[in-house]
Amino acid sequence: MTAQLLVPPFAEESAAAKVRRAEDAWNTRDPEKVAPARTQDSRRRNRAERVTGRKEIIRFLTRKWARELDHRPARELWVHEGNRIAVRFAYEWHDDGGRWYRSLGNENREFDSRGLMRVRHASIDDVPTEEAGRRFRRPLGPRPDNHPGLIGTGF
Repeated sequence: MTAQLLVPPFAEESAAAKVRRAEDAWNTRDPEKVAPARTQDSRRRNRAERVTGRKEIIRFLTRKWARELDHRPARELWVHEGNRIAVRFAYEWHDDGGRWYRSLGNENREFDSRGLMRVRHASIDDVPTEEAGRRFRRPLGPRPDNHPGLIGTGF
């Protein structure tokens, strides 16, 4: 789907494509690739932390991915309407001590008329897990099209 079709109001197909494109960017773990999809004054709530603007988002993501190692998210569209999309997600990561976690959550996103994310609110639960219990064992980077998403991994 072309980028110009990923603007509000979202249809089912464009909302799902928007979610997958964001997942692919997120899986690069490169804040400089993720941030341009946000407005200059984008607001983000992630757990107890709130940040505003692309520069702050880049700093936030740099800290996050330095702490959450081998981060591999999968996302799916939950619901959409107009310029808003709700997403379910899960990802696994480990800290620098080798302890694994599974993070499960929901996020609400609001986009401007150009399709840039203006607001993002997330609710996330972090659950300690054993390495043997991991469900996301794919290579780092964007999730291959033939690799299961949330439903295919039991979420």
